[in-house]
Amino acid sequence: MSRLELLRHAMTQGNLEKRWTGVTDEPLAPEGAALARRCARPQGRIPRRVWVSPLLRCRQTASLLFPGAELVPLPGLRETDFGPFENKNHQELAGTPLYEAWTRSVGRIPVPGLESREEVAARALPPFRSVLEQLWESGEDGAVVTHGGVIMALCQLLASPQREYSRWWVPCCGGWLLELADWRRTGHATVLREIVPVKEDGG
Repeated sequence: MSRLELLRHAMTQGNLEKRWTGVTDEPLAPEGAALARRCARPQGRIPRRVWVSPLLRCRQTASLLFPGAELVPLPGLRETDFGPFENKNHQELAGTPLYEAWTRSVGRIPVPGLESREEVAARALPPFRSVLEQLWESGEDGAVVTHGGVIMALCQLLASPQREYSRWWVPCCGGWLLELADWRRTGHATVLREIVPVKEDGG
């Protein structure tokens, strides 16, 4: 039965500086590239196709994790547009009334120019469902390399067993291994386990 690795990209400089890096298109930091190389799948575990966010950090991560796989960009899998907070960090935004209100609400109050969870899910769900359908019909395994916010939005709606939105968070190069045995019957993918990135010491 088909399985899917749903993965977050490796680190960029913006991630290392704890910035709200959404639509900003930046490459992997050296630390991120090194992490992706440590996490690279052996030849026997590289699927034929890997679907990716079109942003550079995801394409670079996928190339390092799955060398030789065909990369298929899906625009709907790009990261959240953080609007007025884009590419800024907490230190730069601290004390700004709108930012303080947004963080207190755990990202739930509307902010002009900032995509909501619902808006991210609305554009990410159709292409992600198409990927699951293709895998279910072909019987192949596959992978998706996207962003933290997209993973959380997708898993909250389509993954089973269900959990709170914040509990779908994963670190860079981490993710979830999903199985599609019940996909057509339930419309949900079953979580087999969390995918944990390889540490620098090999652990």
